[in-house]
Amino acid sequence: MYSNEFEKCFADFLDRHEYDDAENALFAMVRIAFSAGWQAAGGAPPQSERIYELLPSVPRDPQP
Repeated sequence: MYSNEFEKCFADFLDRHEYDDAENALFAMVRIAFSAGWQAAGGAPPQSERIYELLPSVPRDPQP
């Protein structure tokens, strides 16, 4: 078990934006490596998809 000082310093490290940047980079590398293996094994490459779609507004019925 680590000391309280270690745990506090580690928590402070996790709260820094540098950690977020590093975590995002590692996730991107793992995803790219998985995709390469997937495609090498005969899987279809990922397709571009819409992230969101705006829907038209629907008029509300007036309340009696």
